[in-house]
Amino acid sequence: MKRIYKYGFGSLLTLLMMSFVFQSCTKNFQDINTDPYGITDEQMAADFKIVGEPFKQAQQNIYSFDPVWVFQLQQNLIGDVYGGYLMPPTPFRGNINNMTYFLVDGWNQFPWSVAYNDVMAPMAAVDRKADKFPDFKAWAKIIRVEAMHRLSDIFGPIIYTHYGKVNSDGSIDYDCQKDAYTAFFKDLDDAINTLTPYAQGDSIKRFTDFDLAYGGDYGQWVKFANSLRLRLAIRISNVDPTLAKTEAEKSISQPFGVMETNSDNFTITSDAGLSHPLNTINDAWNDIRMNANMESILKGYNDPRLAKYFQPSVSVPGDYKGIREGIDIAAKSEYVNFSKLVDFGHSVQLMTCAEVYFLRAEGALRGWNMGGDAQTFYEDGIKASFEQHGAAGADAYIADNTSTPADYVDPVHPENSIAAVEKATIAWNSGNSLETNLDQIITQKWIAMYPDGQEAWSEFRRTGYPHQFPLKVNNSSGTIPDGTFIQRVNFVAPEYQTNANGVAKAIKCLGGPDTGGTPLWWAKSAK
Repeated sequence: MKRIYKYGFGSLLTLLMMSFVFQSCTKNFQDINTDPYGITDEQMAADFKIVGEPFKQAQQNIYSFDPVWVFQLQQNLIGDVYGGYLMPPTPFRGNINNMTYFLVDGWNQFPWSVAYNDVMAPMAAVDRKADKFPDFKAWAKIIRVEAMHRLSDIFGPIIYTHYGKVNSDGSIDYDCQKDAYTAFFKDLDDAINTLTPYAQGDSIKRFTDFDLAYGGDYGQWVKFANSLRLRLAIRISNVDPTLAKTEAEKSISQPFGVMETNSDNFTITSDAGLSHPLNTINDAWNDIRMNANMESILKGYNDPRLAKYFQPSVSVPGDYKGIREGIDIAAKSEYVNFSKLVDFGHSVQLMTCAEVYFLRAEGALRGWNMGGDAQTFYEDGIKASFEQHGAAGADAYIADNTSTPADYVDPVHPENSIAAVEKATIAWNSGNSLETNLDQIITQKWIAMYPDGQEAWSEFRRTGYPHQFPLKVNNSSGTIPDGTFIQRVNFVAPEYQTNANGVAKAIKCLGGPDTGGTPLWWAKSAK
């Protein structure tokens, strides 16, 4: 995956692998996941393997560990860039690529195929085999919601409640995004209600051998499910505030509550000891670097987390330099010596207590019962993030009422330099407008959620915060108007080929053309 200049693929092997992947379509994803162990269901049921083993595959593909080039296409060249965190120095495909809003179908099929082949299929296998194991069925629902809300937040309508249900014409129906979110809330409610008695009792922790996040702790999974429900509630707050308030308050009042310490963080560690995929893209391939938005905000705030996230650049020794998205890059050598990422070890971060504190801060700002006030949650979120990354000086940082993001200076091509576009300060002032306080909350949440660019991109589209630098080069042929930002990825080519009637119905749900400029149901235009 180091070379995708012409076609977006690194080698003949890659092409053959892609050919294999896309021979299947959504309607038979459910059937491809067969037992790799060569033993009977009865033998596996003795120690829960028949229902437990599929979870390893599913957990490690919410954010794909291996092969790394799949992760690069699943997330890194979509959410990580569009969220404003990272930017490749590499001019893939002659600089006509996702970063300049030419959406490469051969790349953007991978979020879809991974979600269905490697999450929905194994979780469907659990559903078929776990009638006697309601706790495993509940666990599968949580995993499905976590993976599939991320997919919906890329494309909009997805196949969720209709998964595996083939119509007489051979098509499968998509769920409109509103309906998918309704189903997410129902599945989370069902899972929480099922797992809570297990968590409150002294039952055997049957997840232990298969749980790559919490070591089989039922209570932690309930807490994560509540936190995930809170995230999704906030996500829909602009379009369905009544449902959003109801779901958010349920999460807080549920006996296990939501994440409150860094020990609650939802991180996945590979069962094979694999490294975080960003380490390979950053170090071995030199295909990713700091984004200019990160430089502007972290440097302007004198943020101690800057050195925890990135390495000083080689091109400007002792300084941190990011690459602006959507610029002309003639050669990799121009920007490859800008700031690398720090090593991420072996765990992938998908949700933290810091994010949850910021979710509660926004809920409280909206007048919901979040168990406290907006300022306290906002400041607790900053403190939790500092603690997570071993950064000192949280109290002084929280009290800073003057620092703002810095102007961006491109030392390679000065014409790319630009004045700061985000203006939020750090210290909370309850006398500010709701919108000013929301800007602060989202900006600090954006810093804390790094490196999960998919979630950062979703929140940017929902709120417009933190403000990002506009693109200079827009190769979208007008589907994403100049001065605006990408809203989604178009539906994948294999679906058009094998499920054309389903896609046609999905476009009606979308309420606009199948392009990157059509906002999702829960989104409002970025400011």
